[in-house]
Amino acid sequence: MSRLSDLDRLYDLLDRLEATVGGKQRLKECTGYMDWPERGIYFFFAEDETRNSTDQLRLTRIGTHAVSAGSGTSLWNRLRTHRGANRGTYEGGGNHRGSVFRKRVGEAMIERHNLHTEYPHWGEGSSADRERRLAELEHERRVSEYIRDLPLLWVDVDDEPGPQSDRAYIERNAIALVSNYEKDSLDPRSGGWLGHDSPRSKISDSGLWNINHVEEQYDTAFLDRLADAVEETSAL
Repeated sequence: MSRLSDLDRLYDLLDRLEATVGGKQRLKECTGYMDWPERGIYFFFAEDETRNSTDQLRLTRIGTHAVSAGSGTSLWNRLRTHRGANRGTYEGGGNHRGSVFRKRVGEAMIERHNLHTEYPHWGEGSSADRERRLAELEHERRVSEYIRDLPLLWVDVDDEPGPQSDRAYIERNAIALVSNYEKDSLDPRSGGWLGHDSPRSKISDSGLWNINHVEEQYDTAFLDRLADAVEETSAL
């Protein structure tokens, strides 16, 4: 099997998942009151880019959660961190120090719009005081606006947390399959994709808002495990 045929199968499985759950969602429309699985894998798609040969929206980030033994993070908690705050002091913003996805999107925006002077401490440290967070709030809001509008799917994979979990296995291999980093470019990204402005070559060259696993080879068997998970996922 070629990488292209495996990629076609991955997108076909995601089409089947979309039909099962009633369509893609956007974080701006999601709440914690939805019937979320406790654990799963999420797939973000580009808003306005399709694959090279089909009208399927192009994958732009793949992720999961609770891959450390004993972790209690739920799927919704992870996605809510990416979404950012809906109310409170940082309403409309978020905390990029708690979300690598937010941090990477914010970095690319800083590069694209030359905002280094305005946000010299973006991404520094694992936490920040109130003064710094308020100084960064406008940019956090830009990041929220971008991420909240990306089409989203997720699949229920409820196994125990750990690096050997099925979730970690599917995430790792899906990223490796989709990534164009140091590989033949399949479904090349449009010239306007924000990730091209990322200072991280693994993002700009892979075509994904991922860094981990983009340089790896994939195990085709992960598609069978994903197919099982899709079949087991029910509509919300």
